[in-house]
Amino acid sequence: MVQQNEHIQLNPAEETIQVGVTQLRFLVTGAESNGSLATFEMVIPAGAKNPALPHSHDAYEETIYGVEGISTWTVNGVPVELGPGQVLCIARGAVHGFGNHGDVDAKVLTIVTPAKIGPEFFHELIAVISAAAGGPPDGAKMMEVMKRYGIKPALPPSPPSS
Repeated sequence: MVQQNEHIQLNPAEETIQVGVTQLRFLVTGAESNGSLATFEMVIPAGAKNPALPHSHDAYEETIYGVEGISTWTVNGVPVELGPGQVLCIARGAVHGFGNHGDVDAKVLTIVTPAKIGPEFFHELIAVISAAAGGPPDGAKMMEVMKRYGIKPALPPSPPSS
């Protein structure tokens, strides 16, 4: 039997984090990997259109591995369907978002390198959303949390000037 020590982590996260309709479970955090990576499972429910608005980050990459179902990602305006066994690498600075346009839940494994986000980011987002008591969350506070973790929301294109 393998014993757990400072070099071995066996399913360290018992917590499921619910952010809107999306569920996350961290498998490895930056604290456990000396900052090299964070890994989490994410369940995207059937019919979820844009649980995370399009955004980018310059300080880390995301690698997404399809586990179950089919999730739909948009990277720099290009739609990509990700199924079981497929991998999507999202480069630093790429604008991306995701959803699930199917009729079954999708599960993906997300690897963030280096580990610039972890459970703390999602807990802070949840706190801002919860403080809104069912109303729209405070946009300035959401932006503050995102900025702290290096996440830049993608702004919609400006209308053409007359």
